[in-house]
Amino acid sequence: MANWCSNTVVFEGTPEAITAIQELFQSMKEKEEKTEEGQLPEFMEDTNGGYFFNIYWNEGDEGQFQYETKWSPNIEITQKIAEYYQVDFVQDYEEMGNLVYGRATYRDGILSDIFLGDDDFEAYEQDEETDLYHFEGEEYESDYEILETLLERKIVTL
Repeated sequence: MANWCSNTVVFEGTPEAITAIQELFQSMKEKEEKTEEGQLPEFMEDTNGGYFFNIYWNEGDEGQFQYETKWSPNIEITQKIAEYYQVDFVQDYEEMGNLVYGRATYRDGILSDIFLGDDDFEAYEQDEETDLYHFEGEEYESDYEILETLLERKIVTL
């Protein structure tokens, strides 16, 4: 059984391109619901993964989608969608079972993928008795704020 990687992607481009991407994701969602299988865009060859599962979006969020992938993010597939529709994107992803947490950005044809490494995950600890996380002298109820802080620091320094 695969671990599920949660992905949120926001596409940025012309209104026409965003509408076309919205239709693409709607089509993939409908096909997944019928087949109960992960999906790829029809214009893409079925290679070695990167399938979209459990696609959803909030009403009114044009060009922003949430979905799951097996084990890791499908950045290459998202980039191919962006190239096909000539748009940019920001993709946030996480799969905490394997310590995967990062952000991919595609702007003007350039892809960057910034993610946390083992040393980042070792920068904080959880107190099993209190269920609180300790980071830089502070206590947190969740590690997500810590992870976001660590990721933002990496993004700013690049």
